[in-house]
Amino acid sequence: MSTTFTLDTSTSRAHPVPEPVRRLTVPALRKRKANGVTEKPLVVLTAYTARMAQLLDPHCDMLLVGDSLGQAIYGLDTTIHVTLDMMIAHGAAVVRGSYHAVVVVDLPFGSYEASPEQAFATATRVLRETGAAAVKMEGGEVLAPNVEFLVKRGIPVVGHVGLTPQAVNALGGYGVRGRSADEAEKIAADARAVDAAGACALVIEGVVEPLARRISAEVSCPTIGIGASPACDGQVLVVDDMLGMFDRVPRFVRRFDGFAGRISAAAQKFAAAVQDRSFPGEDELYPPKPGA
Repeated sequence: MSTTFTLDTSTSRAHPVPEPVRRLTVPALRKRKANGVTEKPLVVLTAYTARMAQLLDPHCDMLLVGDSLGQAIYGLDTTIHVTLDMMIAHGAAVVRGSYHAVVVVDLPFGSYEASPEQAFATATRVLRETGAAAVKMEGGEVLAPNVEFLVKRGIPVVGHVGLTPQAVNALGGYGVRGRSADEAEKIAADARAVDAAGACALVIEGVVEPLARRISAEVSCPTIGIGASPACDGQVLVVDDMLGMFDRVPRFVRRFDGFAGRISAAAQKFAAAVQDRSFPGEDELYPPKPGA
């Protein structure tokens, strides 16, 4: 028997329950792309907490525990400051809060680039301590040997090319990539190398649309676009962007809710109830025992 978890929404506690694993699998998602075509696009969102994972899980094929949590959760200016301990803690929470989607955890900056052996040591720790199914690594041709090393040793790897946020200092910012012919060819070569190394999927971020469309047609693994193309085999957004938690978002983000405004309105109502002493009310108090 394998172990999965049920989340008690009345207490927010996750309880391990022995039962057969019902999750989607990496091979099942990989097979969605057949003969270069994915009839049913992959639905991917980031998740960082158990409760959010529970809410997103029924609707997603993959939950990505992205190092974007550095900005979304911790208020950091870049993902470079994110640590392995952060990723493991949030990865484990997302696994506990889900049962359907494939959970993928980003390997943070500096934890996998030095050598295939370093990447393997980091990835094995992540999978062991979180229960996730795969890891994600940014980079192209230079990282392909690391991808191949892990895949040959049973660790599924999602690649990431184009705008790679961990390389923000080298790139000089978060601008769209692939506008020049030389850069476009370099990104396409990166994608082909990671695909040939055995990546089970490939995130394409922040590139001109024709390039993303071209890469999706050239590689055998499913592509997951973010600021890329509707021709990609799936799409991902940072969940906080999708929910409208921030005032400023990139061009490629569509807000599917205005959650920040609703949170602010609820907090305003709470503040008013506290200040006029209508909260807590009679039904929200604990009376003494009769006869006490």
